[in-house]
Amino acid sequence: MKKNTWIGAALVLCALPGISQGRDTVHYLPFDEVVAEATAAGRLDGSVKFYLAKRPAGTKIVRSGVTTSKKTNAFNKSDEEACRWVLQSALINLQNAAKAAGANAVVDLTSNYKHVEYKDSEKYECHAGAVIAGVALKGNLAEVK
Repeated sequence: MKKNTWIGAALVLCALPGISQGRDTVHYLPFDEVVAEATAAGRLDGSVKFYLAKRPAGTKIVRSGVTTSKKTNAFNKSDEEACRWVLQSALINLQNAAKAAGANAVVDLTSNYKHVEYKDSEKYECHAGAVIAGVALKGNLAEVK
């Protein structure tokens, strides 16, 4: 091999440990903005309401302890953009589960990344890395009047 090829290969190999180890930046971001964005874009149909860390009066639980964990490609996206996208994916999953169970809401919704609960009535937890972003949620499917 030529000297330049060896130098290029060495530089690539030096960069790989940093990429393979990756980063895991935790973000706490506004939840309602993402729900509104997903609904306006038609990704959520509005038939299921989401209640972050709360349960309205008169709620009847249909199924408790429902979880979803989603990942998305974060490459070439800001952390916030990747987090919004992956939260929408998780919400679509919960919307489908609620509709299948005959529920019209997901209540007591909390972040549950690596089974560590983060409860906030306004923000969700998202973990963003160089190439992957992830959101995990836990909640109860319910009928809300």
